[in-house]
Amino acid sequence: MLVGAHEVEVFEGARPRLEAIAYRLLGSANDAEDAVQDTFLRWQSADRELIETPEAWLTKVLTNICLNQLTSARARRETYVGQWLPEPVFTGDRMLGPSDTVEQRESVSIAMLTLMERLPAKERVVYVLREAFGHSHGEIAEVLDLTESNCQQIYRRAKQHLAADRRRVTVDATAARKIVEEFLAAALSGRTDSLVKMLTDDAISVGDGGGVLFSLPRPVTGALRVARFLRGLFEPSPAKWDMIGGRPVLFAAVANGVPALVLVVGDRVAGVVSLDVTVDGIAAVHAQVNPGKLDRAARQWPTSEHGEPLVDTW
Repeated sequence: MLVGAHEVEVFEGARPRLEAIAYRLLGSANDAEDAVQDTFLRWQSADRELIETPEAWLTKVLTNICLNQLTSARARRETYVGQWLPEPVFTGDRMLGPSDTVEQRESVSIAMLTLMERLPAKERVVYVLREAFGHSHGEIAEVLDLTESNCQQIYRRAKQHLAADRRRVTVDATAARKIVEEFLAAALSGRTDSLVKMLTDDAISVGDGGGVLFSLPRPVTGALRVARFLRGLFEPSPAKWDMIGGRPVLFAAVANGVPALVLVVGDRVAGVVSLDVTVDGIAAVHAQVNPGKLDRAARQWPTSEHGEPLVDTW
């Protein structure tokens, strides 16, 4: 069927919400964009006169597309080179969706997106729709063609699997810059003890190079080991600059709601190092340097809040 101006307007009005759902489900901005575009094609070909509630219909179609993508993504990640991390996005990107509640902000953090990778696909859908978008169990049951009681059971299992006792710190751009400044100063100091003081005892460092850039095949765990690893990682060297295509300028930003160190080469984002900050210290350092997962960050960077460089001669 032809799509008129009104039908396009309805879909475009729903697009930001659809992108935010898809990003939380897939952990990839590129895949989320593809899923939303596929949803539009279904909307375009549907008999829209039979659709009573467009928002519910679009949510259901998108969710089923994402479920199919999650199944194929799991197969691809079994052969993924190195460690897999979600694609980072900066504050202000509509793909982050609502951020009014702790649960909404938590659902889009790199730490939570990584943890949600362990969930069965339907658990992930139920958790995201319930926690981040406030759908009732009845509404989610309609989306997934389940009974409401079954939906409630799935939600309880997801909550158990994702349970954490960490109290994360909410940051704005000013607080994030201060945290990143302190982290970078410690990392560049050459002193392990400076970093250890900023980390939790069970801190973890994870890097994703996607097989394009070198990254460790397994996470580094424990404050001392992470501090030693970061001290070496941040030691300037031409070999490291060659790997990312040039000598980077280092900025502070907020990505996925947490403080982030951004490496910029020319006008290109070459890496995003996200800091999972809790009341006890930095619990995780997630370094995304896979060029294929930095496209959206690069597009958004010119208009994002980042201020002056922290270091322009690293």
